[in-house]
This record gives sequence, C-alpha cells and structure tokens, in this order.
Amino acid sequence: MSEHDQPLMLPNDDYNQELVANVHPADWVNPKPTGRYNIVVIGAGTAGLITAVIAASLGAKVALIEKHLMGGDCLNVGCVPSKGMIRAARAWADLRKATEFGLHIPAGVKYDFGAVMARMRKLRARISRNDSAQRYTKLGVDVYIGSGRFLGFDTVQVEGPAGNRLLTFAKAVVCTGARAAVPETPGLPEAGYLTNETIFSLTELPQRLGVIGAGPIGCELAQSFARFGSQVYLIEAAHGILPNEDRDAAGIVEQQMLRDGVKLRCCGKYLKVEKLDGGKRLTVDSHGQHYDVIVDEILVAVGRIPNVERIGLETAGVSYDKNGIRVDARLQSTNPKIFAAGDVCSRYKFTHAADAMAQIVIQNALFPHPLGLGYASIESVNMPWCTFTEPEIAHVGMYEKDAKAKGIEIETHTHKLDEVDRAILDGEDEGFARVHIKKGTDKILGATIVAAHAGEMISEFSVAMKAGAGAKTIAGTIHPYPTQAEVSKKVVNLWRKAHFSQRTKTLLTKLFEWMRR
Repeated sequence: MSEHDQPLMLPNDDYNQELVANVHPADWVNPKPTGRYNIVVIGAGTAGLITAVIAASLGAKVALIEKHLMGGDCLNVGCVPSKGMIRAARAWADLRKATEFGLHIPAGVKYDFGAVMARMRKLRARISRNDSAQRYTKLGVDVYIGSGRFLGFDTVQVEGPAGNRLLTFAKAVVCTGARAAVPETPGLPEAGYLTNETIFSLTELPQRLGVIGAGPIGCELAQSFARFGSQVYLIEAAHGILPNEDRDAAGIVEQQMLRDGVKLRCCGKYLKVEKLDGGKRLTVDSHGQHYDVIVDEILVAVGRIPNVERIGLETAGVSYDKNGIRVDARLQSTNPKIFAAGDVCSRYKFTHAADAMAQIVIQNALFPHPLGLGYASIESVNMPWCTFTEPEIAHVGMYEKDAKAKGIEIETHTHKLDEVDRAILDGEDEGFARVHIKKGTDKILGATIVAAHAGEMISEFSVAMKAGAGAKTIAGTIHPYPTQAEVSKKVVNLWRKAHFSQRTKTLLTKLFEWMRR
C-alpha cells in the first residue's frame, strides 16, 4: 500500500469503516491554501490535534497534515483499544473469583473473545468522532490528508491522492509520533510478528502467545491475554518486569501476573525464533535454564522509534538523532521557526505528555515574550505516568535512585494497602503508596502508588507538587472514608508522625498530666 492509498483497518467491519470515515475520509478534498499560515502542524496524533485546535481557537490560521489516521496511535492502536481490552480482561478475571463474593457461576459459561474485540472497535469508532477531519474543520483548522514534507525553512508540501499543495508558514510543529521498535532477533522477520499496530485487529484468541518485552505495553497485553485464556510466555532481557519502575512496585505486579498464568522468562538471552507449520518456535535461556516453546502468535513490545524519516527535516535545517528531533526546553528545534511535540521528540511517550507539550509549543511558537514573561519550559513539568496492569503502577517525580544520583537527601515513607479499610473490603489490598520527601522540609519530590486505581490516585501528588504544596497540605486535607485514596493521607501522616518533635511530646505529656489534676 502506498502512502496515498485509503487505509484499511482490519477487520473491515462497520465499526472500522466508521472509524476510517472519520479519521481518513476517502472523499476528502484538501483545501487550497490562501496565504501564509501562522502555524502548520505535521501529524494529527494527540500533540498535533491539541496544537491545532488551541491555535485555531485563539484565532490563528492553522493547517493540520495527516498521512494516515487522525487520532494517531492513542486512538487507533494505543490507549483507546488497549484500555478497552484491559477492561474486558478485568471483567473475565473478576468472574473467575466471583465465589469470593458469594456468587457461584455455573459450569458452561461462554467466553467470547470476538465479542471483546467487537466492543473495543465499536467504542473506538464512537470516540473517533472527536478526532475526525470534519470536526477539526468545523473548529477552524484547515485539514490536509496526505504526506507533509519540508521543502525549505518555511515551506511544506502536502502530497495527497488528489494532487499536491504548497504551504508557507510563520511557524511549524512536527508531531509525527513514533512506531514500534523491532529487535534484531534471529528468525523473527521470517516467522512474522504482531506489534501494538496490528494486535488489535485480532478476532480470534491465540491459544499460545509469546510476548517479547516486559515494559508497559508488553505487561498490559500479556496479562490481558492470559486472563482471556491464552498461554502467555513473557520474555524480557532485564531482571523482572517493568525494569524502569520501583522494584517493590514491579514485584507486586509481577506476582499477580504469575497468578494470572503468565510464564515469565526474564534475564532472557540468546532468543531465537523459527517458523513452523504448526506455529512459531521460541528458544531462550533464562536464569540458567533453556526454554523451547511453540506459540501461535508473537507480540513485539520493546519500545518505540521516532518517525523522523521522509519529512524533509534535513532540508528544513532540523537536527535529529536516534532519539528523535532535538529540541530545547521550549521545544524549539535547530530551525527557530520549527518546533516539535509528542513522541517524535520526547522521552515521555504518553498521550498526556503529548498534550502537555502541545500547550508549551503554543505558548512559545505563537506569542511574543516581552521582558519579565519568559517562556514555557518542558523542564518545569512534573510528568506522572501509569501502567494499566492489575494492580496499576502510577508514579510522578523522582525515584529514590534519582535523588541519590543528584545528591539530594530524602526521607521515604511507605504505607501498605492492607492497612486501608476500603482496599481490604474491595479485595484489592495488594499494593502501597510510597512518597519521597526532601529531608528537612515537607517538599514532595516523588511518589509511587501500586493499587487497582493508582492512575486515578496519583494526581493528588501531582497537584501538590505543581502547586508547591507539601506533605503538610495532604496530611491536613480531609479524605472521604472509606476510600482507597486514603492511603495518600496515611503515607504522609507517617512523615508527620516521624517529625512530631520530642520537645512537643514532652510538653504535651506535661499538659495532659496537669489536666488530670
């Protein structure tokens, strides 16, 4: 398929046809440019969409270019479809432990993976209306379907199926995102594999699934497919899963995944793949053992590669390397007219990071900065994130190792969920909240939460850090009872208790003695 062919989302059912009609309409006619644009955006994923819509709402003349599907990875092959699957997998898991809650399910229950995927496609199509070409046009954005390529320092050519358009700009933003990385594993290309860009097209459950890579995508999907009933083999070169996370937190998730039936092969070495008539053979050494397994499908989840090719960055004077476009703290490239946002330039490859970066770009690209106002900076951002396994792991700010590397003295406090009433009652008491506080102050430098709803809970720490509110503020805030979010208050109360001075204790003891007279 060439760049200008109509994208086909498999399976080609009504839901995917609705999706494509919204985000890459076959009958779309690109507008004819009239004069110079204030801002041209290449790529209509999260960063591009946010940049375009905010700029247009402010009255700027905006062009938005997308060669494939508007909505980018998040809508089409990332956050939206994966979370639809994860929700279904959790429902299946809850059903299997229903007897714990007094519900006895009779034998013969039907599990329908095809229905799971149909539900996901239905909801994805519904959400796609928000990212549609029609909607953005109504919001004042000139939408171009086609490939955008810089022809100079201030010109972009859009190559579309109905011909080319030449756009000139005052400023431009590259938001071309990233794609799945593929390891140089012997035999993998010949055997064939899935990535996040293809796995959501499945309509039948693979009975045996190999997953290469135990980062967030690998862990989320490995656990989900295991809960659907696949025999999952998760292979990771590092020790344990989620190697970048707090090790205690990752350990809790790892134990749950093992209970869900995932076979973990960490510290994997000498991985090879072989195509067979009846499947695909994976051989790997792990902790001194040699494993030889046959699977039906292989999911590759080893990271992301920024999309910097074939967009004319060299012609525009924009520098890049293997990590993506080089930008400064203002997200400005080596061409002062051109900025970048999202996965193409960020180490934080999250939808909410792309959103935040788009807003920084708007401030720096469109507005003059008189003395005293300064520029918006990515360096001032506290970036939270969450891995949506069960339990979830959410984090913001520093880890303990980060503080140590910077020579910052901290106090670390941890409160377990098995001491939180609501978590106990929900049967979700595996996990904890951990907070890192700068020694001698109440300043929160980082926090990790492992809980069923960690992604919902971490924002309390994010807001506190953004506002400069410390542990005293959270400790003094009333939290509804019973909620799992009480753990946030309980963990900072450990800090408060540790700093309840001996002198104060002595004075109170004397006061209480006097009151008893």
